[in-house]
Amino acid sequence: MAEATRTRVALIFGGVSSEHDVSCLTAGGVARAIDPERFEVIGIGITPSGRWVQVSGDDMAAMEVVDGRLPRLDESRPTALLVPTGQGGRVATLDGATLIDARDFDVAFALLHGPFGEDGTIQGLFEMYGIRYVGAGVAASAIGMDKDLMKAGLASAGLPTCPWVTVTARGWAEDSERLSRRIEDTLAFPVYVKPARGGSSVGISRAATADDLAACVEDALTWDPKVIVEEGFVGAREIELAVLDRLDGPPRVSVPGEIRMHTADAFYDYEAKYTPDGQVDLDVPARVSDSLLARVQKIAARTFRAMGVEGLSRIDLFVTPDEEVFVNELNTMPGFTYLSMYPKLWEASGLTYSDLIAELIELALSRPMGLR
Repeated sequence: MAEATRTRVALIFGGVSSEHDVSCLTAGGVARAIDPERFEVIGIGITPSGRWVQVSGDDMAAMEVVDGRLPRLDESRPTALLVPTGQGGRVATLDGATLIDARDFDVAFALLHGPFGEDGTIQGLFEMYGIRYVGAGVAASAIGMDKDLMKAGLASAGLPTCPWVTVTARGWAEDSERLSRRIEDTLAFPVYVKPARGGSSVGISRAATADDLAACVEDALTWDPKVIVEEGFVGAREIELAVLDRLDGPPRVSVPGEIRMHTADAFYDYEAKYTPDGQVDLDVPARVSDSLLARVQKIAARTFRAMGVEGLSRIDLFVTPDEEVFVNELNTMPGFTYLSMYPKLWEASGLTYSDLIAELIELALSRPMGLR
């Protein structure tokens, strides 16, 4: 295919959140898998300090786990600026008072995880600049990132969700004993304590009893001034489904996958996700009955639509031993690493990694700008 006909895709990755390294790993996976015959890749990194920089395709493709360490952007690259053009976007490097190495692009694919990327902030920038982009819009991204607002939205839509209590840093400082009593009276132990606006299981801990609660809450508050305490499901299966939008019909839902930890009291934390080393098995597809398959796929599609998501989402469910289904959360920018569930689920459903990326870009290009 001729160079001029390729769609120019800006992969934006890194960021200032605790998931910077995971985002770099995701960018590496996408850069290696994207079809070079159809797409011209333009790399835009955001360093841990928040500076925007240009990154070559080769540098992105080299981002992998090395000796157990995830990749990370250094601060040595010159600063770049994002510029609206009216027909997409442009990135250029700042050289003194001059912009050099300007590159135009047609669509943005933000591979940012966590706050200031997955939470509606960069989506708002794209909307203001008139840049088409992959994935959920401002409101769905913001609500999906905030586990408290997400759970409230799920409950208001009539979707089954896990019981939870929200704790803020201010409320904990003013009366931690009252909040602890409320948690103990409302939820059954064990409970999981999570930063409300985090991802990749960063900062999550398990409180087996009330004696463990204070330390878990205080640790989570170091990551986010808003925390949720969520009732755990003993013996429940962790089932995940990938949802992919469709412009002219209901969203598509993949086969289900299942996370199985090797020890009964373990959970799917950051290390298990990105440096598993035999801690976890990902069963794709999961072994479920036909009736349960139909139910979980229906709940996943309902969740996607109820939360106003566009493009893609991974829906995480708990299935109890008696096959009662609860929505744990939705993720509007799931990981795309070789270990990640989202691409694995679609591959098992008949859509390759490369074709999945292309499908998401085509969905973004077909979506109108502005209110919709």
